[in-house]
Amino acid sequence: MHERAGTPALPEDLIDVDEVVSAYYDRTPDLDDPSQQVVFGTSGHRGSSLDGAFNEAHIVATTAAIVEYRRSQGYDGALYLGRDTHALSEPAWRTAIEVLAAAGVETRIDARDSWTPTPAVSHAILRDNGAGTSGGVRTEGPGLADGIVVTPSHNPPRDGGFKYNPPHGGPADSDATSVIAARANEILREGWEKVARIPFERAVAAESTRRNDYITAYVDDLANVLDLEAVRRAGVRIGADPLGGAAVEYWAAIGERHGLDLTVVNPAVDPRWSFMTLDWDGKIRMDCSSPSAMASLREKMRGDGGATPFDVATGNDADADRHGIVTPDAGLMNPNHYLAVAIEYLFSHRPDWPATAAIGKTLVSSALIDRVAAGLGRRLIEVPVGFKYFVPGLIDGSVGFGGEESAGASFLRKDGTVWTTDKDGILLALLASEIIAVTGKSPSQLHAELVERYGASSYARIDAAATKAQKARLGKLQPAAVAATELAGEPIVDRLVAAPGNGAAIGGLKVTTENAWFAARPSGTEDVYKIYAESFRGDDHLAQVQAEAKKVVDAALAE
Repeated sequence: MHERAGTPALPEDLIDVDEVVSAYYDRTPDLDDPSQQVVFGTSGHRGSSLDGAFNEAHIVATTAAIVEYRRSQGYDGALYLGRDTHALSEPAWRTAIEVLAAAGVETRIDARDSWTPTPAVSHAILRDNGAGTSGGVRTEGPGLADGIVVTPSHNPPRDGGFKYNPPHGGPADSDATSVIAARANEILREGWEKVARIPFERAVAAESTRRNDYITAYVDDLANVLDLEAVRRAGVRIGADPLGGAAVEYWAAIGERHGLDLTVVNPAVDPRWSFMTLDWDGKIRMDCSSPSAMASLREKMRGDGGATPFDVATGNDADADRHGIVTPDAGLMNPNHYLAVAIEYLFSHRPDWPATAAIGKTLVSSALIDRVAAGLGRRLIEVPVGFKYFVPGLIDGSVGFGGEESAGASFLRKDGTVWTTDKDGILLALLASEIIAVTGKSPSQLHAELVERYGASSYARIDAAATKAQKARLGKLQPAAVAATELAGEPIVDRLVAAPGNGAAIGGLKVTTENAWFAARPSGTEDVYKIYAESFRGDDHLAQVQAEAKKVVDAALAE
């Protein structure tokens, strides 16, 4: 933990916006350096212009590769293009429009020339492809829409990001991103300057570039997925902090459109994020699940003289695909705790959802969710890390709720049909208000009730050093590589290298006992591996699980 974690940013912590933007245009990537090539992770290509990892060349090449990919797949409908508030997002958005216009792609940009949250883009793609109609969502045939969101999510202000959402509206799977990244790197080597472009002023005025009212479509439709009338009647006092991100205008519109007692506690937008408190490592990061990054909202929740100004306060990251929930009685909720509460509430208060609709979780999410699912009598689908694994089930209604331990989730409309297939931080934040309105209890109070019923757990993630060779071996481990038969005093009951929910490789290892588990996965950006662990036998037992997990993994990697 950095000594200044949770304290306000100082001038020396802030980026020079002009320097970052100038580097976007002026710096050319060194393609012999793998870190300066186009690489799609779980949420698109990310990097900084200052490092030669997110520059005009990358966006020209990647956009051109997406144009080729969508044509090869027969996607000839509209492409919905959104962006967040990072300094690099507008330059990259402009570059993408120039390439898309030259290619004749029908591109839908925000009607206000403003920011568009990731869930609003997913919502727009799905509605264009038939969501909310009797025919349901089309995923093949002519006229299919897809989209691009220019965002590095909660990453620091110096970073940029570029992600592709195909016609199913969710994050692109590796079958698409691997093709797009490979072709983008080919274009970089062949000469990205050769890609056809139209100067921005002409491109934005082109017949193929059209305005789309993302905000009205999304905000008006919220009444079909949430009981906002109950929230209005109950007078739930909501404090919404967009953390300087793309949701800022959406929150104001939600309060006005649905008559809610909603205050946007910080409407400021600053690409330096000068109003933020520093995250755990001393960096500015818009992580709404981090107590350090959310310190200012937590302080606002305390109010003056001990009187809490809100019944619930919420935060979102820069593209609003993540949520943070602050309650008067518990402060910032652990994301796992809130996911469990949301699942318990939704599956008890959505009578029109399919009786067979399952609960989706990533394999590093809390086992409390497993116990809640069993209590509800619902099937649990456990998948690898990555929201893309929930997309098919959300599309056809076979998964009612899909959530990640990193505070990302989405769920079905009240009638059991698809809402979004990308993470929706606005939706999950508003759900907290519905929960209060309907039950009369805060989400943290309901979590306490779950603990009484299913037991209290201790959960944490730590990092351990690993070489690139060790990380590669970890990603390919087989169950037989784990020789241990016990973990922290309990017999090992399972060794997983594939997710039980869909059989997909987890890129690491998960070991479980009756009351604990750990999962180890290699980092994609650092020479470490991550150990996620949980115990239902207290903090001391968790520490023992973590220590033994490291020994188990190190022994397996040494072979």
